[in-house]
Amino acid sequence: MSTEKGTISINTENIFPVIKKFLYSDTEIFLRELVSNAVDASQKIKRLAALGQFNGELGDLVVDVKFDKDAKTITISDNGIGMTAEEIKKYINQIAFSGATEFMEKFKEAKDANEIIGRFGLGFYSAFMVADKVEIESLSYQEGAEPAHWVCDGSTSYEISKGSRTSRGTDVILHINEESEEFLDKFRLQEILDKYAKFLPVKIRFGTKSTTEKDGEDENGKPKYKTVEVDNIINNTNPAWTKAPADLKDEDYLSFYRELYPYSTEEPLFWIHLNVDYPFNLTGILYFPKLKNEFEVQRNKIKLYSRQVFITDEVKDIVPEYLMLLHGVIDSPDIPLNVSRSFLQADSNVKKISNYITKKVADKLQEIFKTDRKGFEEKWNDIGLFIKYGMLTEEKFAEKANDFCLLKNIANENYTIKEYYEKVKDIQADKDGNIVYLYTSDANQQDSFIANAKAKGYDVLVLDGPIDSHFASYLEQKGGEKVQLKRVDADVIDKLIQKEEKIELKLSEEESKKVTEIFNKAISRKDMEVHVEAMSEEELPVSVTIDEFMRRMKDMAKTGKGMGFYDSLPDHYKVSVNGNHPLVKRIIESSEEDAEKLAKQAFDLALLSRGLLTGSDLTTFVKRSVELI
Repeated sequence: MSTEKGTISINTENIFPVIKKFLYSDTEIFLRELVSNAVDASQKIKRLAALGQFNGELGDLVVDVKFDKDAKTITISDNGIGMTAEEIKKYINQIAFSGATEFMEKFKEAKDANEIIGRFGLGFYSAFMVADKVEIESLSYQEGAEPAHWVCDGSTSYEISKGSRTSRGTDVILHINEESEEFLDKFRLQEILDKYAKFLPVKIRFGTKSTTEKDGEDENGKPKYKTVEVDNIINNTNPAWTKAPADLKDEDYLSFYRELYPYSTEEPLFWIHLNVDYPFNLTGILYFPKLKNEFEVQRNKIKLYSRQVFITDEVKDIVPEYLMLLHGVIDSPDIPLNVSRSFLQADSNVKKISNYITKKVADKLQEIFKTDRKGFEEKWNDIGLFIKYGMLTEEKFAEKANDFCLLKNIANENYTIKEYYEKVKDIQADKDGNIVYLYTSDANQQDSFIANAKAKGYDVLVLDGPIDSHFASYLEQKGGEKVQLKRVDADVIDKLIQKEEKIELKLSEEESKKVTEIFNKAISRKDMEVHVEAMSEEELPVSVTIDEFMRRMKDMAKTGKGMGFYDSLPDHYKVSVNGNHPLVKRIIESSEEDAEKLAKQAFDLALLSRGLLTGSDLTTFVKRSVELI
């Protein structure tokens, strides 16, 4: 073959600076692109052999990645299909886009530079982000083919001549530029290969590694070991998600989870195997981790692959937000990607895939609930946060989750939303027909209020999670007709669920006014508003509460849901004085000094029951208690 020189068919001198500029932020992807190309070439020769179009020896199909720090080169080699000189000219020299004018026009208007790159087949040319010269040595599988050598220095000029390769396949040699010498490092390359090539379907070899193997026994019959050098194979070519669910056991799924997350200290609760080929192709495995009550959405736990090539761990466009709490992998060749294969492009398949995943997750949870409710209840503390978050953010998920979402009460009993409505709808209906769900966000701190509710025969739910203030609002809308949720310490119990029967206040108007004045003087706090109310004599003499609406808005604000206004408002408490309690009568009849002491003591006792009495105020309360004995 004679040497031939030519110009790459792109009709502009600006293409390489554009490639470098727009892919520069993710330069490491050059290795993924070139290794993926080598894998494709290996897969093609395998298919040709299966079709009977190649009768030679396949040999051990493997992609080699090597580097030479002194020569400043990185070489990616395969023994795949190879290319002739004509094929190199066809596939390498002709960049697939519609012309310089259209390209530059798109370049000017694009809001996101990656959109431009994404429309054109520039994967191979990512090599020029890190190399100032690239060579190709290739020999086609075709009988009688001549080896070809191609070289380009990053301009639009290339040179092609007879090559030196003597076996089928291709070498791509990158002459690394000064700015990219970080890649001439064993650990850096290993890191990139581990990230992108961990599950490629053809073996990826990166030099060798040391390991130990058995070497007979010593004189005492104990095994001896020796250190040997073996091929450093980067990848598992047949990961669990590529297999049929029927061929996998629980241990296979757990083993794959440990392979994905080697530093995880806990095993997943259960998993979902995704496997669909119409109307789109999608495989994968999603794992449910133990979440407890920690609301930390880790957005890098689900990894997106395309034909076993790692693409990204930013999957928010495919996976609904609540599913970001899951771990695992999704693999689909039908998701549109740009050339860097790190960004999704708008496409109807993306929405279809998102809907499919939502349905599969809901179906799996419903199946577990129906077939093993006891086991489901045992897992509730670990998956409840996930399910509630899904119900708040995804309407289609919520429609199904209403049947298996559990409400837990202080007796540690579990009810579905419908079951709980039936449990309390008669006993906890107020005079207006509202069904009041009482709940606690801290059973220890709100114990006295819970005790008052139980004394009335009422049930109290436990809603102590980070998003339960939002979930309380959801239950009011979807939990049943005329449902209201009130935290058990939002008011005195008779005001939380007002019945037809009315308790009469034993104090006169003048006595009520006097009690109010005494308590206002004893408390002397602007954030406390005193009310004298008619309650049962068995109720506490004083209760300190905060309005349900305002408290819930402030709780919601803490989760960052656009309610910062409420979070900035100061706390404002209601001090309910039980006008029918014997202590109040005693306060009225005491001297001004003793009345104030008793009022202060009763108020501090109420603060203590809420966990609001601390520091020096608590010390003073203890001393005063001793004095009053």
